[in-house]
Amino acid sequence: MTHKEVARSCVKGVKIELDGMILAGILGVPGNNGICEYLKDVWEESTYCKPLEITRKFANDEMITVARRVKSIEMKPFQRFLHFIVMKNVAPRFRKRDTTSFMDLTYMDHLLTRRLVNLPRVMLRHMAYVISVPSHELPYGDWLTRVFEEYNVPLDDKQGEEPKSYDYFEETFLSMCQLKREHGVWWLGTGENRRRDDEDEGVNNENAPA
Repeated sequence: MTHKEVARSCVKGVKIELDGMILAGILGVPGNNGICEYLKDVWEESTYCKPLEITRKFANDEMITVARRVKSIEMKPFQRFLHFIVMKNVAPRFRKRDTTSFMDLTYMDHLLTRRLVNLPRVMLRHMAYVISVPSHELPYGDWLTRVFEEYNVPLDDKQGEEPKSYDYFEETFLSMCQLKREHGVWWLGTGENRRRDDEDEGVNNENAPA
């Protein structure tokens, strides 16, 4: 049983109960701030995003007069990269992968502008929606494995599925996204941006409680 804020289940005889903070601790991500509104099929202006504004931004067309879904073919390479991240990790789905919802665009815009998304709470809300639609499959398979391991749910030895061709990006495309590869890691932005990120992380670590 899954509500917007709490998920309860029994897997192989093991009772599991998750809220946003518990899930955040298991996944090792922040859980107490960031956008967590679940904007499924909603195109209303909010404090987070303006529908027409983000439609124009990701369709790359300032002449658009009505907010609408944006097709991936309209996006620039890095925008398509953000769409892939949202579609595969933030609010996964298995259909209509070549177009966006307002929720997709909102999360994409937050990633683009470096604003926080409360991933654990979004996950709980997304799962609540998915299980309410019989034809949908439960998402977050890899991350739910971490949850099962945390609760000592006995798992079989079945290996996971191999990634499909559409789960990969070629180096040419990543270069088109202006990502740079250094020491086997792909980075966004210039060295100056990376140094700033490292400095920010250092400040956060210094302020962290011992």
